[in-house]
Amino acid sequence: MSNYSQLCQCFREAFVLLPDAQVDEMSYQKDPVWDSVGHMRLVAIIETTFNIMLTTDQILDMSSFAKACEIVNHHGISVAA
Repeated sequence: MSNYSQLCQCFREAFVLLPDAQVDEMSYQKDPVWDSVGHMRLVAIIETTFNIMLTTDQILDMSSFAKACEIVNHHGISVAA
């Protein structure tokens, strides 16, 4: 499974979405399922999946799927569609 697919799966798992749900356009302000509890669940799942530790700034900045890609990329893990 590609890193991109794994990140998509992180979002689906964190926000309890269907296996085929589109997540690449998700954002904090736009999607009601993305609440504070879901956000922290997403952070934990991303950290576990990619074996990384996000900084406080990264956790606070992660406000969209695109931003999550940038943050994971910053840790040396290429996430591309």
